[in-house]
Amino acid sequence: MMGEAARKLTDLPDERTLVQIERTAVEVARLAGAEIVTALGGMLAVKYKSDVAQKEGDDPAYRDPVSEVDHRVEVLLRARIAERFPSHDIIGEEINDRPGDRPYAEYVWAVDPIDGTANFINGFPLFAASIGVLHRGRPVAGAVWCATSHALRAGVYHGHVGGALHFDEVPTDLKVNPLVQRRLAGDPGGGKNFGFLWDTRKTGSAAIECAFVAAGLLRVTRFERPNIWDVAGGLALVRAAELDAWTIEKGEWKPLDVFSGPDGDVRRWRQPLIIGDAPAVAELSQALSPKPAS
Repeated sequence: MMGEAARKLTDLPDERTLVQIERTAVEVARLAGAEIVTALGGMLAVKYKSDVAQKEGDDPAYRDPVSEVDHRVEVLLRARIAERFPSHDIIGEEINDRPGDRPYAEYVWAVDPIDGTANFINGFPLFAASIGVLHRGRPVAGAVWCATSHALRAGVYHGHVGGALHFDEVPTDLKVNPLVQRRLAGDPGGGKNFGFLWDTRKTGSAAIECAFVAAGLLRVTRFERPNIWDVAGGLALVRAAELDAWTIEKGEWKPLDVFSGPDGDVRRWRQPLIIGDAPAVAELSQALSPKPAS
């Protein structure tokens, strides 16, 4: 656990507050998971976002899908968070409203009701509901409900800064088999390992990959330009697991301690990100370092 001296240096909330916030995050993540499970397998209404074209052209099939469940779940999550912490700001993927117009609140909840929607609407069981809590931009608590896990079942990975990583209230300390010579790594392209001694995977869910890195199922993963709600909850898990998170600042890979968007609004944060154990993050960041202009 983090000592008081370290806590004061980093200006973190007290332990009691962090525990209360984490408990609510877990409750909210479970609420989202229950709604997702209930909806899975039904005839879902699916639309495609018109503002983000993923590939050249204007075909809706090339845009991010969103189901009726995404919006409904986010409404439920926002209501529960606002009930418990009415002074806190909330940002989410599906709803642009900010409670009381507080884009610079001390506490910000970043929620993604379903991360991996394309997987979800196809019944492919790799999706998550991510709840992350930022204190002055720093990820301090998180809960990620995952459709699958190291325990081969759905459940919630959760933790807070200075605490330990848990899965459904049980401390998670998975042991890596020393006989496994090639670990796994997440990659948005699914195939770039840069010659390192690991095999790459593309899961289709940033939140799942963050949770799996924290739990030790993936050694390292990278994201090209994630949204804050994709990774805020997962970054808190990574911190609880005492792993590294790096992003690019001024053309160089550096540790990510605080999310800071344009004009100070974290909702607008979008930067490259690498998370994992320290040696793997260092190797991958070096391989991905921006090349100097010739």
